[in-house]
Amino acid sequence: MLKEIIAIGETVEQAIANACSQLEIESCGENFEIIEMPIKKTLGFFGGSPAKVRVFVEVHPAKAAADYLISIFNQMGYRDIMIEIKEEKNAAMLCIVGGDAGTMIGYRGETLHALEYLAGLIANQIHNEYYRITMNIGNYREKRHETLTALGVKIARKVLKYGRNFSLEPMNPYERRIIHAAVQNVPGVKSWSKGEDIYRHVIIGPERNQHFYYRKKNNRHKEKNTHLKIHQTNIRRTSEHN
Repeated sequence: MLKEIIAIGETVEQAIANACSQLEIESCGENFEIIEMPIKKTLGFFGGSPAKVRVFVEVHPAKAAADYLISIFNQMGYRDIMIEIKEEKNAAMLCIVGGDAGTMIGYRGETLHALEYLAGLIANQIHNEYYRITMNIGNYREKRHETLTALGVKIARKVLKYGRNFSLEPMNPYERRIIHAAVQNVPGVKSWSKGEDIYRHVIIGPERNQHFYYRKKNNRHKEKNTHLKIHQTNIRRTSEHN
């Protein structure tokens, strides 16, 4: 997306410098257009007009998001933090490296998710289509993915064992997708999301008629054990009587 600004100055060079300052860039190269050349004042006092230029730069949503995050880190006192941008189609992964970056993860990634949300807002102010921003610090995302996948499979197996629904704690969309993907690999179990905004969470439950099947199966098992116990009791009583 192009971002542009019109600025004035006593000379063309000064007008360009003023525009770059407002755009917060060092230089614009050849990305400028002269709208009006400066006109000197008559006798040094009368008339005259400043130079007017239009400066434009290509603003990338991921770069804008990264710059915004760097400004936040600087205000927090983190001066040696760097952000590596890994671009994808209509998306980008911002990898934070250096310094005490690990302290920005927060409890279960809450701080990281908050920063990711803010970065996404900045990126989507620039991009005409939805642009997804994800963030990573070290290998936190990979570890979290493994943890959530294991959790999804574990809860799915509990659903098969007990034949009832289980609700998980609220998660962001990225983490909910991981849970849904894990549950899909367990036959007889399904998952869905419920709730609004920060309270949206995943529910894992049996597929249609699955609850009845497992309850009936468990009842048959209980009945079999009951008949076995009655039979063993009768044998003991017969032995004692003899």
